[in-house]
This record gives sequence, C-alpha cells and structure tokens, in this order.
Amino acid sequence: MCGRYSLYTEEQDKEIMRIIKSLDERYPGNEMKKGEIYPTNTAPVICRMDGEIRPELSTWGFPRFGAAKGVIINARSESAEERPMFRKSLHGRRCAVPSTGFFEWTQQGEKIKYRFNLPDSRVLYMAGIYNEFKDENRFVILTTGANHSIADVHNRMPVILTERNVEDWITSEDFALAYIQTVMPALRRELAGQTVK
Repeated sequence: MCGRYSLYTEEQDKEIMRIIKSLDERYPGNEMKKGEIYPTNTAPVICRMDGEIRPELSTWGFPRFGAAKGVIINARSESAEERPMFRKSLHGRRCAVPSTGFFEWTQQGEKIKYRFNLPDSRVLYMAGIYNEFKDENRFVILTTGANHSIADVHNRMPVILTERNVEDWITSEDFALAYIQTVMPALRRELAGQTVK
C-alpha cells in the first residue's frame, strides 16, 4: 500500500525542482500539489508523450466504476496484468512518479508514521501506470511485497525505480515485466510527524 507520499521542493532537491519548473513553465497556473501528496491530488509523473520522455501533470487515482465512490490509488504488480483496469496501461502506459519519499504507518499498537527513501538519494521514483478518464490523465502506483527494510511496518511497498532505470521502465515492456518480479532495494526510514495513540 502507498497512501501518501512527499514532494518537497527544497533547494537541494535539484531533480525535483527541475521537474516542477518544467511543468510550471508549460502549464502556468496549474494545480500541482507539493508537500504531502494525497489521493486525487494533481502531481508530476514522468512518461512518454509524443515520442519524448518528459514530466506531465496527472491526478493520483483511477476512478472506480459503477456506483462505488472513491479512487483506486495502487495496483498490485503481481496481478496487474490480469486486471482489465490495469493490463493495457502496464503494457503501454507506464510512468515514473517522482517523490522525496513515501509514508507508511505501523499497523500494530500506536500508529507511528515513517517516511521511506533510498539511502543515497533525495529523490525516490515509484513505478506507476496511467490512463485517461474523461480527458483527464490519471495514475496509480504499483506495489509489491515489502522487503526487509519495511516489512515490520507494512507488508506492501511501492515498486521502486532508481534514476538510472526510469527510462527503461517507461520505454521497455520487457524490462518492466521482468523488473516487477525483482526484490526492491533496501530503504532508509525516518520518523515523520506525531505518533497516534
């Protein structure tokens, strides 16, 4: 599960600043959210559009069909290919979701909020897929079983991309389908906010 993530814009986050500046220049007055990102917020994704890999704005969450309310924000990577809602996107509309970490809460006892990130990077890319619904670009984050660095907090984690494999994830179906079967890199954690009794 990944229910919230961060997109902080501190000066030292040069890659994040470059992405945000590019989108602000192309879409003046946009509704891009920064800071803590929640489902249904508009946020940057990196994807291939018109043959070019570039940042685009997208809304987090696929709409639910029928009478169900809310949005679907995650797709299990193990079964995405079997689900009609995700299959075509997994094969042809993959994106990378830039962040400065994602949040999880402990499931037992008092709820403690942690932010997870890669040990040697200020930027964390999560693997996503996107689609268009009523002329609106929307994305979900792919998840996988938690590795040892997060399993004591939650049993799921996002599929993590390093900066060097973002382009392969977006452009190569063979790479993407193989990558979601691999063990994710170890993450570092830090306390994020107050504990809840």
